[in-house]
Amino acid sequence: MQMELTYDDLPDGVRAIKLRGRMDLEGAAAIDLKFTSLTASHRAFVVVDLTDVEFMASLGLATLVRNAKAARLREGNMVLFNPRPSVRQVLASTRIDQVILIYSDLDEARLAAKAPPAAMG
Repeated sequence: MQMELTYDDLPDGVRAIKLRGRMDLEGAAAIDLKFTSLTASHRAFVVVDLTDVEFMASLGLATLVRNAKAARLREGNMVLFNPRPSVRQVLASTRIDQVILIYSDLDEARLAAKAPPAAMG
């Protein structure tokens, strides 16, 4: 399955980006440019929906971290929503979950995306 990216600008100013497929080498490369352009707006509040991501490789993790850091530099914020257990395990084992917050409730994720960004280590 090829990596797919769709997005929606919500009324509260949050941009919801939905990823679907495998965030492996090909998948991350397929969405990297579009993902970066969607998170690189002047001040982005982004929720990345990982519900339909079946696999996460290091290149996918790098894409997430790079864009989360860029959002924070512009006083925005990026959070992750609803990763599958296998993807959540990868996020935890690489400690990405300590850098980019993860939520299983969409309303909480949207509120967190609009909160002042935490410092990144």
